[in-house]
Amino acid sequence: MNFTKIEGAEYQKRVDFLRGKMAENGVDIVVGFSNLLEIAIVRYYSGFAPVNESSAIIIPKEGEVIVCSGQASFDYCEIQNALPDSRIAILPEIGEVSGFEYDTEGQLDFEELFMQVKAEHPGAKKIGFIGRLIFPAIIMNKLKKVFSDCEIVDFDDVHYEQRIRKSPAEIELLKTNWEMVSKMFENVVPKIEVGMTERHIEGMFEAEMMSLGAESYVQAFAPMVATGTQNSYISMCRNTLRKIGESEIINIGAGVCYEGYNGIICSPLVLGEVPQKIKDAVMCAYDALNYASEKMVPGTPCDVVLNAYTDYLTKYGYIDYCPYGSLHSTGMLECEAPTFSVANKRIIEENMAICIDAYFKGMEWGSFRVEDCYLITDKGAKRMTTYNDKAIPKIFK
Repeated sequence: MNFTKIEGAEYQKRVDFLRGKMAENGVDIVVGFSNLLEIAIVRYYSGFAPVNESSAIIIPKEGEVIVCSGQASFDYCEIQNALPDSRIAILPEIGEVSGFEYDTEGQLDFEELFMQVKAEHPGAKKIGFIGRLIFPAIIMNKLKKVFSDCEIVDFDDVHYEQRIRKSPAEIELLKTNWEMVSKMFENVVPKIEVGMTERHIEGMFEAEMMSLGAESYVQAFAPMVATGTQNSYISMCRNTLRKIGESEIINIGAGVCYEGYNGIICSPLVLGEVPQKIKDAVMCAYDALNYASEKMVPGTPCDVVLNAYTDYLTKYGYIDYCPYGSLHSTGMLECEAPTFSVANKRIIEENMAICIDAYFKGMEWGSFRVEDCYLITDKGAKRMTTYNDKAIPKIFK
């Protein structure tokens, strides 16, 4: 595996690109916020992702960028912040959520920091913010108070649109993730045995990903091991102490995070004799993904891909078990905006990283998911996670 990193020049390019969009929209300052649900907003522009705290970033249309840390992660921020021409501020509002108080020299609150920023950029008339679903009221209220004469606008869509097409450096990191998650499945699945609990299997995946070099599991969920008729009947879950048995569905979803980027695989498994009904359903889902992925050629509207998937399931009688046909961007989050839908007809473009997700729900024997990661090349979609391509035909055909 190629263990590369994003360098400071790449972060500067991202800030410069955002500043171009700010100029197009008449925005003078952008304030971004990250927490453990969306850790990537600040990390995307600086390389900094805190431990047990939130973070923020203030990007003016020109001049010094401010990377904001809580008190506990300040020293780590000094090491991790790779953005040239930036400074670090320590803010209690993004510290540990219990409100634990540190006597840290040099810290400000956000009202004081925003007053400094206003003094540095006295002509500001329009402020953009990133993180609409997580931006805290305590920070937003101080932003509105200090910049009471400014228009404050949602800049989320601009940010996520920037992230959807990957740079060469990002693609190299994603390739590492995709190789890592593929090896993890190849190494762990053969060791799974009847009688193990879901949590035992979760631990096997976490141990393996760390040994391969991951920094953590995918930034969306810990490994999910949903088993049997009842436990598999859910889209997202926390694992239990249920012991797995023979000839029942085991639905595994696991991913890795390396240098802030993510790789994911979802794959069904049955130990022992595989019932024919499960074989038929899994192979249909697998074949439907292959059929749909062939349509993912640059310049193609995404509704062509999604309709190909649902048409295939309709033809073979499984459409009633398909709650949705999922096609989503992936990168610094396992599932990133903007969405691909039949309604928006977003165009497939080269250098996008996309997951296709076949979710079959509610059959009498349970539910399962097949998911893989694809890179859009100039010739079409290349499946980058390799485990399912080898394992599913071997187990279920």
